[in-house]
Amino acid sequence: MTDETLAETMWEGRFIKMVKQGKWEYASRSRGIGAAVIVAITDADEVILVEQYRVPLGRHCLELPAGLIGDVEAGEPLVEAARRELEEETGYRAGSIEPLGFFHSSPGMVSEGFTLVRARDLVKVGEGGGDAEEEITVHVVPRATLPDFVARKRTEGAAMDVKLLLLLSDALLA
Repeated sequence: MTDETLAETMWEGRFIKMVKQGKWEYASRSRGIGAAVIVAITDADEVILVEQYRVPLGRHCLELPAGLIGDVEAGEPLVEAARRELEEETGYRAGSIEPLGFFHSSPGMVSEGFTLVRARDLVKVGEGGGDAEEEITVHVVPRATLPDFVARKRTEGAAMDVKLLLLLSDALLA
């Protein structure tokens, strides 16, 4: 069943807008901006994660590196945006970026989706930490110890991004 009612923008900011369509209210990205989420695993089988304060949650959140596509330059290609964001946030440069598919994380509340990419041939070229407005902590975690690391971060009060399930599914379903 679909609602063919035209969508009405209730409010729009620089990056998001609130939309009403029939009985539904949801958030959407402004200007057609997309997002790239990066699975970066080193040759030593370590996962590169980021932790940063998220205002909507009121606490730090553990996440895969990610960023917007086209927020700096309209028409920016996915691979270039993912490469730029990975280096900016983590200090790692990818030799290659492979798109893995497009996904939605909360389809009942937001229309936004993201393209999951795999970064390979990683080389540490800087400290990371994000741009001047971000305070990102980089974590390089052996995959074998990831469930314990996540449990410790939860105990410390960190929120967990749903995309971490990609890396935790074996431990959670065992």
